[in-house]
Amino acid sequence: MNAKAIVQSFTYIREKARAYIDHDRLFKELIQTFFREFIEVFFPEESAHIDFSSVTFLEQEVFTDIVEGERRQIDILAKVKMKQREQIILIHVEPQASYQSQFNERMFIYCSRLYEKHRKPILPIAVFSYNEHKEVPDTFSISYPTMTVLSFQYLKLHLITKNWRTFIKQDNPIAAALLSKMGYTEKERIQVKLEFLRMISRMTLDPAKTALLYGFFETYLKLNKEEEEEMREKISELPEEEAERVFRLPNSYYEQGLERGMEQGLERGLEQGLERGMDQGLERIVQHMVNKNLSNTEIAELTGLSESEVKTFKRNIK
Repeated sequence: MNAKAIVQSFTYIREKARAYIDHDRLFKELIQTFFREFIEVFFPEESAHIDFSSVTFLEQEVFTDIVEGERRQIDILAKVKMKQREQIILIHVEPQASYQSQFNERMFIYCSRLYEKHRKPILPIAVFSYNEHKEVPDTFSISYPTMTVLSFQYLKLHLITKNWRTFIKQDNPIAAALLSKMGYTEKERIQVKLEFLRMISRMTLDPAKTALLYGFFETYLKLNKEEEEEMREKISELPEEEAERVFRLPNSYYEQGLERGMEQGLERGLEQGLERGMDQGLERIVQHMVNKNLSNTEIAELTGLSESEVKTFKRNIK
């Protein structure tokens, strides 16, 4: 395989890897970074009881599902204090990127395993990010004809069922990022991106958090060039002060140019490196053949080089 073919294979593998989205990792990073904002905007009644100055994230819990024969991993587990009393509780947040009809049972199993280990009250929350309106029950129960043995309930956030317009007046960073997964039509894509930018422009965020929000949003809602141009026109129509604030934000054109420049540099560097390596390898082979007193014609036949190329190699290795 020549250098160009290897580079093409490398590019293909890289693009395949990019096509895979680790939804759990993205949601975990976003929710942990903006944990307080997440609870406050989507679960305001529960947030009123939590002392957010006490939040500690615990290591991921892993256990084996004996029935399914799989290892399960709990994504987000936070230890917090309650405001009204000196009580520690655990908040378990489980992002779910695909529909599973028995998910309510799985949430109960997670909760029971956590309680078995920690013996603390648990507030379980599920975040559904799949693009279907199929609903999963938020309860799980076990009953006998004469009694209810168990009644379990968890909180759930099904993003596709949320109206994105409900959140655009709030200066909440995680709500801004999650607009990309809420219920909008194809015609509303440009407006959703514009409102995301307007929300971010009103907030004071450090560069790392801003980059996280941008990266998350554009993973799920990325405009094409025509849509970006239309959005820029809409930004120009905003009040002057707001338009300037939005235009000062990092923009996807700069990011795309930087990313493509890095890709091209990597490809050129890889190809040049491979070519240099192949040349050096051929030099060693030709040197070995010269040491064996093979003629230029014999070396050319064995290596596929022309006799003039063999002579050039021989000059370089002397």
